[in-house]
Amino acid sequence: LIGRLMFELPEEMGLIAIAVRQTQGKGRGGNVWLSPIGCALSTLHITIPLHSNLGQRIPFIQHLVSLAVVESVRSIPGYEDIDLRVKWPNDIYYSDLMKLGGVLVNSTLIETTFHILIGFGFNVSNSNPTICINDLITKFNKEEGTTLKPLTTDCLIARTVTVLERLIDIFQEKGPNGVLPRYYKYWIHSGKQVHLYNEEGPTAWIVGIDDYGFLQVHEEGKGVESVHPDGNSFDMLKNLIVPK
Repeated sequence: LIGRLMFELPEEMGLIAIAVRQTQGKGRGGNVWLSPIGCALSTLHITIPLHSNLGQRIPFIQHLVSLAVVESVRSIPGYEDIDLRVKWPNDIYYSDLMKLGGVLVNSTLIETTFHILIGFGFNVSNSNPTICINDLITKFNKEEGTTLKPLTTDCLIARTVTVLERLIDIFQEKGPNGVLPRYYKYWIHSGKQVHLYNEEGPTAWIVGIDDYGFLQVHEEGKGVESVHPDGNSFDMLKNLIVPK
């Protein structure tokens, strides 16, 4: 529905679809997601000019959305230390322990405008099948003696979209360096090791992400290289390959 609507509406009109429950959700590589009541589920349509900072680095969109989800919670006064983080390229995590959300981006280039459909979903008040944001808040209250209130899906969807708009504006003005310090503040990968090519492949250390959103790793004796997932691995950081 939203894929048809997005070409029919005036450019200045925003478009978002919000679901209470999802039975045919799509993930990377054709993975299917079942999302019960209590998840924040939405698909957002935005347009990005091709000849702009972000239009020339369109893979960065998924990183901006992941960051926006995390900041939708951690930018609320009192909630700054809720341990919500980003996992490259498109996951939302509790610490580095458990996934509680994800992002999927589809783009269509028409003349000189990217039409971007951003699907994002994250667990807000559903403790199953993994963990949710309100569980993290309850845990934090118990450990720190605070009385932070539970959050709602409506509030966090609205905050995510608002934060995302600001992040896009910053990126368009300043490029990757305008947002990367905020991204690294919340990501789980600093100094972590990965294997290249396969599980027995050479070891490399994660350095950061490059100007186009690819992961940068340092392999001993070879300097820093940009890599991407092999496309087949369930764990996106298990086997990484170096593009030719």
